[in-house]
Amino acid sequence: MGLTGGMGAGKSEALRALERLGAATLSTDAVVHELLATDEVRDAVVGKFGESVVRDGALDRGLIAERVFGDEEARKALEAELWPRVGARVAAFREEGEGRALVVEVPLLFEAGMQTVFDKTVAVIADGDVRAARVGERDHESREGIQLSQQEKAELADFVIRNDGTIQELEQKLSEVLATMTT
Repeated sequence: MGLTGGMGAGKSEALRALERLGAATLSTDAVVHELLATDEVRDAVVGKFGESVVRDGALDRGLIAERVFGDEEARKALEAELWPRVGARVAAFREEGEGRALVVEVPLLFEAGMQTVFDKTVAVIADGDVRAARVGERDHESREGIQLSQQEKAELADFVIRNDGTIQELEQKLSEVLATMTT
């Protein structure tokens, strides 16, 4: 199952809830963080953007974000470097499946065209005020500009989970979705 949602909608909390419910989970954000720490990706990113994205000998995600968000050409160059590697990790995760539900959190699931990789997709959505409160200080305006709206994600997803309540309510809704997929 592919799990997506806008910033502050609660997709990471949903992923943790699904893991508590017994699903095997993978976060593509975590995969990207791991990839950025490898020499191969570091060299490729420095080759594209120069040493300005390096701090203390390592790629600095904040500096990379400043460089690519708001610059479509730079963002596409970074995505071209990362997405094939992320896709390979997702494929390996699926191959290693232990006979239980597999859930992959992909913030840009539909934007990246990755929905075809999954049997089902789930969009986590939340009220705008709730999302803003969750995001807090995170600089998200330029990042939101590259994402589909919540409404668009909801229209494309097989399941839509509204996450305006408690973690327990979220877990109950996800349990119901998981039950439809494992029967």
